[in-house]
Amino acid sequence: MGDLATDNDAQRLRASGAPVVQITTGTLCHLEADMVARALKQLPLDGLQLLIIENVGNLVCPASYDLGEDLRVVLFSVTEGEDKPLKYPPMFQAADVIVLSKIDLAQACDFNRELALASIRRVSPKARIFETSAKTGQGMEAWRDYLLERHQQKSTADSMDV
Repeated sequence: MGDLATDNDAQRLRASGAPVVQITTGTLCHLEADMVARALKQLPLDGLQLLIIENVGNLVCPASYDLGEDLRVVLFSVTEGEDKPLKYPPMFQAADVIVLSKIDLAQACDFNRELALASIRRVSPKARIFETSAKTGQGMEAWRDYLLERHQQKSTADSMDV
């Protein structure tokens, strides 16, 4: 997990039993591949099937840095407003998947879903979009199934390369 300061999110995830390494960047607004490589040395990699790298939480800097990921996901909350894809196009253009989160709050935030989806499609026409709510569970099964499918595809491709 990458953040400028604190390991608050890492502590919350660790409480679930997940192995987590916090990368504190100080003044950098993004992670770099060498930071991730050093963090990997702190994880038990034998049997690891999925590695999730949470970059520093902004929609500008991380778009420009390749971390060697197989899938680039942008987490976009309805509470941020539907204009974010147009305000920060490089992040959305770099995304394979866009997870539109907190969809259960859309009405309370006066979130214009149609405008947001149109903005996403304008800057990132090929990205898969998942509308989710961790609170209600909406969309979470489809998101999980997609990740499992991608994992299976990657595992099959890797075994064919051997």
